[in-house]
Amino acid sequence: MGYPPTGRLCGWRVWRAPGGYVPRVHTDRARQLLTASLDELDVNRRFAEKNREETTADIETAGVLGQHPGDQGTELADAEGAAALENTVAEQRRQVADALERLDAGTYGRCQVCGREIDDERLEARPEARTCREHADTPIVT
Repeated sequence: MGYPPTGRLCGWRVWRAPGGYVPRVHTDRARQLLTASLDELDVNRRFAEKNREETTADIETAGVLGQHPGDQGTELADAEGAAALENTVAEQRRQVADALERLDAGTYGRCQVCGREIDDERLEARPEARTCREHADTPIVT
Protein backbone atom coordinates (compact mmCIF):
# COMPACT_ATOMS: atom_id res chain seq x y z
CA MET A 1 0.00 0.00 0.00
CA GLY A 2 1.47 3.35 -1.03
CA TYR A 3 1.07 6.87 0.19
CA PRO A 4 -2.16 8.80 -0.43
CA PRO A 5 -2.13 11.43 -3.19
CA THR A 6 -0.17 14.62 -2.59
CA GLY A 7 -1.46 16.79 0.25
CA ARG A 8 -4.18 14.37 1.28
CA LEU A 9 -4.84 13.93 4.98
CA CYS A 10 -4.29 10.55 6.51
CA GLY A 11 -5.20 10.87 10.19
CA TRP A 12 -2.48 12.95 11.81
CA ARG A 13 -0.15 12.53 8.86
CA VAL A 14 -0.06 14.61 5.71
CA TRP A 15 1.80 13.07 2.79
CA ARG A 16 3.39 14.90 -0.11
CA ALA A 17 5.37 13.71 -3.08
CA PRO A 18 9.16 13.93 -2.60
CA GLY A 19 10.64 17.38 -2.87
CA GLY A 20 8.95 19.36 -0.10
CA TYR A 21 8.39 19.09 3.61
CA VAL A 22 4.87 18.91 4.92
CA PRO A 23 4.54 18.51 8.69
CA ARG A 24 3.26 15.10 9.79
CA VAL A 25 0.97 16.71 12.33
CA HIS A 26 -2.39 17.81 11.04
CA THR A 27 -2.28 21.54 11.62
CA ASP A 28 -6.01 21.90 12.31
CA ARG A 29 -5.81 19.29 15.09
CA ALA A 30 -2.69 20.92 16.54
CA ARG A 31 -4.34 24.36 16.49
CA GLN A 32 -7.43 22.89 18.17
CA LEU A 33 -5.34 21.33 20.96
CA LEU A 34 -3.26 24.47 21.46
CA THR A 35 -6.26 26.83 21.54
CA ALA A 36 -8.01 24.56 24.03
CA SER A 37 -4.85 24.67 26.16
CA LEU A 38 -4.81 28.47 25.98
CA ASP A 39 -8.44 28.64 27.06
CA GLU A 40 -7.75 26.35 30.02
CA LEU A 41 -4.64 28.30 30.96
CA ASP A 42 -6.59 31.56 30.85
CA VAL A 43 -9.02 30.11 33.42
CA ASN A 44 -6.06 28.94 35.51
CA ARG A 45 -4.41 32.37 35.20
CA ARG A 46 -7.53 34.14 36.49
CA PHE A 47 -7.67 31.72 39.42
CA ALA A 48 -3.96 32.21 40.16
CA GLU A 49 -4.28 36.01 40.02
CA LYS A 50 -7.29 35.96 42.33
CA ASN A 51 -5.51 33.58 44.70
CA ARG A 52 -2.40 35.81 44.76
CA GLU A 53 -4.49 38.94 45.38
CA GLU A 54 -6.29 37.26 48.28
CA THR A 55 -3.13 35.97 49.92
CA THR A 56 -1.34 39.30 49.43
CA ALA A 57 -4.32 41.12 50.95
CA ASP A 58 -4.21 38.77 53.96
CA ILE A 59 -0.57 39.59 54.60
CA GLU A 60 -1.10 43.35 54.18
CA THR A 61 -4.20 43.52 56.41
CA ALA A 62 -2.95 41.24 59.17
CA GLY A 63 -1.09 43.06 61.87
CA VAL A 64 2.29 41.69 62.76
CA LEU A 65 1.76 42.58 66.39
CA GLY A 66 -0.43 40.08 68.11
CA GLN A 67 -0.18 37.54 65.32
CA HIS A 68 1.32 34.20 66.16
CA PRO A 69 4.61 33.62 64.28
CA GLY A 70 3.27 30.29 62.96
CA ASP A 71 0.26 32.03 61.44
CA GLN A 72 2.47 34.68 59.92
CA GLY A 73 4.70 31.98 58.41
CA THR A 74 1.69 30.14 57.01
CA GLU A 75 0.40 33.30 55.34
CA LEU A 76 3.82 34.02 53.89
CA ALA A 77 4.11 30.45 52.54
CA ASP A 78 0.62 30.74 51.02
CA ALA A 79 1.58 34.00 49.32
CA GLU A 80 4.77 32.46 47.92
CA GLY A 81 2.80 29.45 46.67
CA ALA A 82 0.28 31.71 44.98
CA ALA A 83 3.05 33.68 43.26
CA ALA A 84 4.71 30.44 42.11
CA LEU A 85 1.39 29.19 40.71
CA GLU A 86 0.92 32.43 38.80
CA ASN A 87 4.46 32.21 37.37
CA THR A 88 3.98 28.56 36.36
CA VAL A 89 0.72 29.30 34.54
CA ALA A 90 2.33 32.29 32.78
CA GLU A 91 5.24 30.09 31.61
CA GLN A 92 2.89 27.36 30.37
CA ARG A 93 0.85 29.96 28.50
CA ARG A 94 4.01 31.35 26.88
CA GLN A 95 4.99 27.84 25.72
CA VAL A 96 1.57 27.29 24.11
CA ALA A 97 1.66 30.73 22.45
CA ASP A 98 5.14 29.92 21.11
CA ALA A 99 3.80 26.64 19.69
CA LEU A 100 1.04 28.54 17.89
CA GLU A 101 3.70 30.86 16.43
CA ARG A 102 5.68 27.82 15.22
CA LEU A 103 2.49 26.45 13.69
CA ASP A 104 1.96 29.71 11.80
CA ALA A 105 5.61 29.78 10.73
CA GLY A 106 5.49 26.20 9.45
CA THR A 107 8.09 24.86 11.89
CA TYR A 108 5.67 23.11 14.25
CA GLY A 109 6.30 19.40 14.76
CA ARG A 110 10.08 19.59 14.30
CA CYS A 111 12.53 19.10 17.17
CA GLN A 112 14.36 22.35 17.86
CA VAL A 113 17.49 20.43 18.85
CA CYS A 114 17.97 17.81 16.10
CA GLY A 115 15.46 18.93 13.46
CA ARG A 116 13.73 15.55 13.27
CA GLU A 117 9.96 15.23 13.33
CA ILE A 118 8.36 14.94 16.77
CA ASP A 119 6.27 11.79 17.01
CA ASP A 120 2.49 12.09 16.89
CA GLU A 121 1.89 10.59 20.35
CA ARG A 122 4.11 13.21 21.97
CA LEU A 123 2.39 16.05 20.13
CA GLU A 124 -1.03 14.68 21.02
CA ALA A 125 -0.07 14.51 24.70
CA ARG A 126 1.97 17.74 24.75
CA PRO A 127 1.02 19.84 21.73
CA GLU A 128 3.37 22.61 22.87
CA ALA A 129 6.40 20.28 22.77
CA ARG A 130 9.48 21.82 21.14
CA THR A 131 11.62 18.71 21.15
CA CYS A 132 11.44 15.02 20.34
CA ARG A 133 11.43 12.47 23.17
CA GLU A 134 15.17 11.96 22.86
CA HIS A 135 15.81 15.66 23.56
CA ALA A 136 12.95 16.24 25.99
CA ASP A 137 15.36 17.24 28.77
CA THR A 138 17.76 19.20 26.58
CA PRO A 139 17.68 22.93 27.32
CA ILE A 140 16.94 25.11 24.30
CA VAL A 141 18.82 28.38 24.07
CA THR A 142 16.90 31.03 22.18
